Amino acid sequence: SKGVDFAALEGQPILALRSWGKHFLIQLPTLALRIHLLMFGSYRINERKDAVPRLSLGFDDGDEFNFYTCSVKTLPPDLDAQYDWRVDVMADQWDPKVVLKKLRAAPDMLLCDAALDQEIFSGAGNIFKNEVLFRIRVHPLSTVGALSAAKQREFVAEMRAYAFDFLRWKKAFVLKQHWQAHTRRICPRCDIPFHKAHLGKTKRRSFFCTRCQKQYPPAALTPVRSDSRPRSQRTPPAS
Repeated sequence: SKGVDFAALEGQPILALRSWGKHFLIQLPTLALRIHLLMFGSYRINERKDAVPRLSLGFDDGDEFNFYTCSVKTLPPDLDAQYDWRVDVMADQWDPKVVLKKLRAAPDMLLCDAALDQEIFSGAGNIFKNEVLFRIRVHPLSTVGALSAAKQREFVAEMRAYAFDFLRWKKAFVLKQHWQAHTRRICPRCDIPFHKAHLGKTKRRSFFCTRCQKQYPPAALTPVRSDSRPRSQRTPPAS
């Protein structure tokens, strides 16, 4: 990795291994390494892939830590001064009051963007967005400020809850089986087609139901292109 001064790493002990959202952090006495695995990154402990690692760390006892297809940057060593651990969706330091305050500070932000804002929900991704908004029955084009206080709290709580559901299902290799909205075609509540669109500033894929996911504030009525009838009432295509 061209952004790392490897000579500066030599002889330094690792003080801590930490994470903040999607950042894996290796803390050394004089600096820290920030590793982001991006979409296809991976790591190996005491193993190597048939590829050149982006970062390879060797230790006095012969162990090694190899990172592939990732972003590696150096940071100042004081990580507490650079990261707010209270907004990490899986951190022990998670503080819903702090998260709620950050959320309410952006009343005009769309929910589809808020769910992906790493300064509010560190570690959340696009699957989180689609699944949580479906859980709480909120349209992705709703604005933060238009939600009731109770709905805002529900949004924050479900973002945290879904993180642990995601991890449990991922470890059991059954994550996709539990998707209710993400990449799905039919709403399991209303039995009508989901809408798919690239929404918000992030332009990430959104899957949502226009019947059971309410938009706050309500949008002007527009023609619905999808066939909103239940599957049992639709005319099958000609053979």
